[in-house]
Amino acid sequence: MTEYPLAGRSIAVAESRELDLFAAMLERRGAAVLRCPLVGILDAPDPQPVLDWIGWFNGGACDALILLTGEGLRRLLSCIEREAPGLQADFLEQLARVRKITRGPKPARALRELGLKPDIAAAEPTTQGVIKALGALDLNGRAAGVQLYGTEPNRPLTDFLTGAGATVRTVAPYVYADATHDAAVLELIQGMAEGAVDAIAFTSRAQVERLHAVAAAADLSARLQAGLARTCVAAVGPVVGEALAARGVRVDLMPQDSYFLKPLTSRLVEVLGRDSP
Repeated sequence: MTEYPLAGRSIAVAESRELDLFAAMLERRGAAVLRCPLVGILDAPDPQPVLDWIGWFNGGACDALILLTGEGLRRLLSCIEREAPGLQADFLEQLARVRKITRGPKPARALRELGLKPDIAAAEPTTQGVIKALGALDLNGRAAGVQLYGTEPNRPLTDFLTGAGATVRTVAPYVYADATHDAAVLELIQGMAEGAVDAIAFTSRAQVERLHAVAAAADLSARLQAGLARTCVAAVGPVVGEALAARGVRVDLMPQDSYFLKPLTSRLVEVLGRDSP
């Protein structure tokens, strides 16, 4: 493989939180990176519902805690640090006690940062994977805490839990917000439609939704679909892949087992670097 396997390739990056890291990985391999962070991540605008949930959790009522994202656990901790530091010791004590179920490697990594680990890790990092992992548990009469993915209520998961006899209490410690002006997003759509972009990499479902929302508002949905059809579409993992598929978008590449930026970069090199101009 050449030293710069992505030389001559133009890759659009929708990531925001680790944009610089991802862009640097691609640029070191010769790619020209189009930075277009589609969403930002912010603390919940009203901390009180988050603090109410933490108070419930700290009281020892929770039997099982389902962590859907690593960002969510970190935001819970930052809310405590910012709003009510006195809650931290009890929170960590309960976190160590409760049965912890994780969706994918990121919440597991967030737990490891605290010296903890999941009790049950979903084999597939999706909602259905979590439901399958919970299938062997007796949830009747139990209380389940669910840390949501943004503000998405995740009805399939909560309906499964209530159907199994559990009481459910959800928490949304962060929200997604627009990170790039619509004009820049429209410019990206135009570039893909004109064939000026070799690949676009998505790292969250919210990015997929924002891109399509901007296109719809500008009456450019058909142009977006045409642009994506002629662009190599990369997804960091199954959740993002499912979001793209639901929009009728073909997913050209995705890491096989580990859903992080480094494996995603490796897959881009494998696919785009084979016949790099």
